[in-house]
Amino acid sequence: MTRRADLANDVAEVLLTEAEITARVQELGRRISEDYAGRELTLVSVLKGSLPFMADLMREIAIPVQIDLMEVSSYGGTATENTGLVRILKDLSSNIDGRDVLVVEDIIDTGLTLNYLMRYLRGKNPASLRICTLLDKPARRLVEIPVDYVGFTIPDRFVIGYGLDYGEIYRNLRFVGVLRPEVYADQG
Repeated sequence: MTRRADLANDVAEVLLTEAEITARVQELGRRISEDYAGRELTLVSVLKGSLPFMADLMREIAIPVQIDLMEVSSYGGTATENTGLVRILKDLSSNIDGRDVLVVEDIIDTGLTLNYLMRYLRGKNPASLRICTLLDKPARRLVEIPVDYVGFTIPDRFVIGYGLDYGEIYRNLRFVGVLRPEVYADQG
């Protein structure tokens, strides 16, 4: 029998409230606007998880921005472990040669996917290439990644909400919460 997700009861605790996220996104938008003042910026969202974050972030940036979307896959056997294999499922739609590019991520975990993506994007000759992540989880880092803008540093917990999912569910939560372990314990 397949278990049905219960948005209200599958959350063990709220790690970051909607208000905390909103305040931090506003602060990041101000910093990015100042850092890129007088320039145009291309935001690259790594689908699907970063979509809510990028949508909110771009509205807080007070300089001209273009957006582009990429989709990469790095999760194989189970939905909770990274395989280290990275595939580009959707590439950029526009040319970033000579452009200032900011990669917008939902979470940096092991760093394997983002490391691959940054090498790939550097090969497209952007004028600058930086990273903005909502969540940084350094406890699981396998590859050192220089991150320019960090929303929150979080502990090594399985988080959902505000774009983050488990089995493509929970992305629509307005907060970041910790998923109850029993939800995914029997799925491994």
